[in-house]
Amino acid sequence: MTQKSADEIREAVSAAYGARAREVAAGDARDCCTDDCCGADSRSAGVKAVFYSAAQAEGLPETAVSYGCGNPVAIGTLRPGEVVLDLGSGAGLDCFLAARQVGPFGRVFGLDMTDEMLALAESNKAKLGAEAAIVSFHKGTMEALPLPDAVVDVIISNCVINLSPDKDAVFREAFRVLRPGGRLHVSDVVLLHPLSAAEQQDMTLWAGCVSGALERDDYQARLRSAGFTDVAVSVEAPAAGEQGKPWRSALITAYKPGAAGYRPDTSRRGELIELVAVPGLQTGGACCGPDCCQD
Repeated sequence: MTQKSADEIREAVSAAYGARAREVAAGDARDCCTDDCCGADSRSAGVKAVFYSAAQAEGLPETAVSYGCGNPVAIGTLRPGEVVLDLGSGAGLDCFLAARQVGPFGRVFGLDMTDEMLALAESNKAKLGAEAAIVSFHKGTMEALPLPDAVVDVIISNCVINLSPDKDAVFREAFRVLRPGGRLHVSDVVLLHPLSAAEQQDMTLWAGCVSGALERDDYQARLRSAGFTDVAVSVEAPAAGEQGKPWRSALITAYKPGAAGYRPDTSRRGELIELVAVPGLQTGGACCGPDCCQD
């Protein structure tokens, strides 16, 4: 089987998420697993209702959807005045929530490589007006961040790093743009065991956040190799009936050495953090499957 190139992987991922953005922009932004959402057409809605409380979502456009596997803003414990970078910012949901936490003296950068997602995020920003003034969206890849060195306090990301064909470059770039003492707080997908060669080359599984995921120990080792310290990959134990799944959602924390940066307590995930989500674009086929949409 021919190995897929990095460009082929990025094109497949971008095409998949671009299609979701177009669906949302066209008016399909329903929350997954509501009464009228148990079907394949629900994929564009994402999983916002699973990870974000009604209070968090209050005042945000319905089109600020999420395809993540957790709530990185909640686990990031952002503080007023901090500069935040969201890798794979999509429709902008986590950027807007981060802006509320860091306040008018903070700054939030959203990075995405998909034109349709960037357009959707800008549309959502326009709907929010002054509330989102400190948020800016930028086109680019995680492997070559369009930011100078040491300008970011916190990096967040929601089920996106697994989509990169070069994780080592992502981690090096994350380390570069963080200030000394800066921190990485992301939700991502990790594998419990290796995938088959066919699964690794399946572009649908890549876009669905499975094929590109790293095993837990490998994830930690790569972060350490990039220079991060105090690396932790917290994976929830499989629930009943989920033992056979090869992936799990996880909370990843890591720090850039240097100045005495802020170190929030991440030992409690809290009720907003659910680390057993169906990853990424599989929401239509799994979150709203026969085992999900039940009382």
